[in-house]
Amino acid sequence: MSTDRTVMAAATQDRDVVYRVFRFPADLDDGTVLGVRPDDDGLVLGGPLAELEYADPHTGVRTRYDVGCWVSPPVRVGFGVHQVVPSWTARTPTGCWVQVEVCGWTDDAPATDWYVLARWAADDEGIRRTSVPGQRDQRAEVDTDTLTVTGAAATGWQVRVTLARPVGATVGPTLRTVGAVASGPRPTAPPPAPTAPTPARADGTGPTRADGPARNVATGDPAARGRVLAVPTFSQRLHAGHHPHWGGGGDSWCSPTCVAMVLAYWGGGPAPEEYAWVDPADPRPEVDHAARYCYDHAYRGAGNWPFNTAYAGRYGMDAFVTRLRSLAEAERFVAAGVPLVVSAAFRTGDVPGLDYDTKGHLIVLVGFTPDGDPVLNDPYASDDAGVRRTVDRHRFTAAWQGGSGGVAYVIRPPSVPLPPPPAQPNW
Repeated sequence: MSTDRTVMAAATQDRDVVYRVFRFPADLDDGTVLGVRPDDDGLVLGGPLAELEYADPHTGVRTRYDVGCWVSPPVRVGFGVHQVVPSWTARTPTGCWVQVEVCGWTDDAPATDWYVLARWAADDEGIRRTSVPGQRDQRAEVDTDTLTVTGAAATGWQVRVTLARPVGATVGPTLRTVGAVASGPRPTAPPPAPTAPTPARADGTGPTRADGPARNVATGDPAARGRVLAVPTFSQRLHAGHHPHWGGGGDSWCSPTCVAMVLAYWGGGPAPEEYAWVDPADPRPEVDHAARYCYDHAYRGAGNWPFNTAYAGRYGMDAFVTRLRSLAEAERFVAAGVPLVVSAAFRTGDVPGLDYDTKGHLIVLVGFTPDGDPVLNDPYASDDAGVRRTVDRHRFTAAWQGGSGGVAYVIRPPSVPLPPPPAQPNW
């Protein structure tokens, strides 16, 4: 295990991270409305509409659309923003889509330009679902699903969502939620050791500090220790060679395989008639289906983080991308019965039990041993029986935090409550 990565993981529990979500129709009036209106299920087109001609770079087809948009208020997070990852849930009937843009914000003015993070449709019969490469200037740059602030001083963000339907269509998209996780720079050194015990609060509920980032340190949840959630085990490698035009086939389908597992845990996901296009001999047709409808045509893979949570949103899930600072925070979700899809990077030998090299791999965190070691559903197994793994807590923390900065997909039915967030809320 790399010493640098271990040190970084030790420090990350103090990292500044804030997640904020807007839910519709409840939060409509928080932002600026241009050609949209509330509906029982969310935000829909309504009122005077603009027109947009979009030339799909992946098909060459030009189509004119009626469009409206909703612009969030500036979300001030109280620290220097390094990265922003948006996520959303929406319904897009055939031919319809949504565009998600983000800009950095500071004080009372934008700190960056607007950048397109997604042109997203639930199906692939209209536009091709895509991120937008080549967005880079002196202030910021986009890497697939992540806006990184490089040359500006941003202390917040703003999101703009455009809803589009073909001109003349009577049915359009519905936006249910949009949010983003903002994070500060990754720490490069562990926090200093305390010189004296931290005093307990007067109400006896635990230690407190008001003098710095230790406000973010989670204590975990003892109820997660010894609990393993009944998430079914799906192997991505059983799909090796399947549909290689969607990211190379099953060997690369870690993310949609994880999402399929979590949807199955909640009793959700596509109905058999939806994946009837898959070969009947396929071992898990819902995995092929997820890979197809998570696929990013610019990234040329099915691992775009918010495209995966948006896919889960198709099936009624409340789903978003965030960053967690530690496995102590993750314990709160397991204690609440909510599995997490987490992104890690490691080399052979870094995490015994995960004996291969990866620059980025999605795994389902399903529980913890009584001693606190994480129990995983790792889709990169040769068959379903080999998916369940138990690994060392500290080594896996280093691979997760050092690899992606603690990225996690939170996927659950809206009726299932989230655990209480920390003082600096990252969910």
